Amino acid sequence: MAIKLTLLFAFFAVMVIVGVLSRKSAKSVEGFVLGGRNVGPWLTAFAFGTSYFSAVVFVGYAGQFGWKYGLATTWVGIGNAVIGSLMAWVILGRRTRIMTHHLGAATMPDFFGKRFDSNALRIAASAIAFVFLIPYTASLYNGLSRLFGMAFDIPYAACVVMMAALTGVYVILGGYMATAINDFIQGIIMIFGIVAVIGAVLNGQGGFMAAVGKLAQFSSDIPITEGQPGAFTSFFGPDPANLVGVVILTSLGTWGLPQMVHKFYTIKNEKAVKTGTVISTIFAIIIAGGCYFLGGFGRLFDNPSIYNANGTIAYDAIIPSMLSTLPDILIGVVVILVLSASMSTLSSLVLTSSSTLTLDFLKGNFVKDMDEKRQLFIMRVLIVFFIAISVILAIKPPTFIAQLMGISWGALAGAFLAPFLYGLFWKKTSKASVWASFIVGVGITVLNMFIKFIASPINAGAAAMIAGLIVVPIVSIVTPSPNKKMVDEVFACYDEEVYVKRKIALPEEDRNY
Repeated sequence: MAIKLTLLFAFFAVMVIVGVLSRKSAKSVEGFVLGGRNVGPWLTAFAFGTSYFSAVVFVGYAGQFGWKYGLATTWVGIGNAVIGSLMAWVILGRRTRIMTHHLGAATMPDFFGKRFDSNALRIAASAIAFVFLIPYTASLYNGLSRLFGMAFDIPYAACVVMMAALTGVYVILGGYMATAINDFIQGIIMIFGIVAVIGAVLNGQGGFMAAVGKLAQFSSDIPITEGQPGAFTSFFGPDPANLVGVVILTSLGTWGLPQMVHKFYTIKNEKAVKTGTVISTIFAIIIAGGCYFLGGFGRLFDNPSIYNANGTIAYDAIIPSMLSTLPDILIGVVVILVLSASMSTLSSLVLTSSSTLTLDFLKGNFVKDMDEKRQLFIMRVLIVFFIAISVILAIKPPTFIAQLMGISWGALAGAFLAPFLYGLFWKKTSKASVWASFIVGVGITVLNMFIKFIASPINAGAAAMIAGLIVVPIVSIVTPSPNKKMVDEVFACYDEEVYVKRKIALPEEDRNY
């Protein structure tokens, strides 16, 4: 217990110190929200990765999908690395940084408002972000309850309040820069933690080959497998169709989540884009690949602790069950790992929520006279407000909120992904198509809560994103084109000439020697 508590308090102390030291960078709105658009590749890449992977992934998704799909769940981690990280950086990174800087946009709703010259779009986008980011924030605490109970015998409520208070302190003090630096520290912890845990868990099963041999003995109850053993160690698993839905939602979804895309707003320069792409992809391979690979062995830890009172599987208990036999020092590392994953995502979410509500919803619409000092004050107050709401919802979640947690990712990405992507690349993207994507994305995921026309909420979220990618170009073609002069001015930022050193780009013509 002394070892675990020492690790915990050391972790807390470092987070607060970083917040205090980052205060100078948070004296302006741009500094508080964007780090002055001067954040280097390592901090940006780790901020992206740690915001991506939280306790929801490590405890919830890894346990649930590992149980359902076996080792094939590793494909989810590979998809997260290739689609959710590598392709997101390559396709969105540079263009997002260029256009948002040109427009002076600080948030995703602000981008929609300025890119499509519509204050109504800005307000609608900020409302969608507010509604669906709050329950997503509350869901981050769920993965901690069993782990803290196992490691410290601390009540869940105390754990939630402690984590929320600490996150609030360093975000309020240092803004985005404190978040980015702490994300880097937390990311290093996550990398070493997941490698150590995988090694220890497999070693406890007699090694990798022995663990795979045991897992191969389990038979799947999915009809297509005809009850044959080996389904959970096969290349695509027992249910490849639903596995694809998981890959799409958890990978492509990052392209449309405000707290993820926001990281591209802050990139310092071209070198940071290139270096950040590599770092972020490697980070995702280790963390996402490791989490889902570990979850694939969940059935080897089938014991009474992973079942609910009615006999159903408590998916959140699978990973803690796997870890309960580890040495104290490793359990302490795991707790710090999950805390790191959760706090990094939590800090990103509350900063995104507060800045969006302040800059896009309140400023100019409900509060006319809002100078920079007042904006900073309101954002800090709203951070406290958002964290307080998330704590209340996490401790006593009402039924509808619990359902909303499961669809928040799909609703946000379903609404925002398509218009954001097309808005960066296609001049003919119309204002009407953005409204259509908002309606389709939120409509599919919310209606599915009540009608259940798509059995899996995961597949419903994936369907919402794909629907948006289809709807936006169709509506843009059949509705009036945007103002050509306005669009040309927006896209002019891509044609601006820049001069770089020869080591970065070869000249078109050169002298003959």
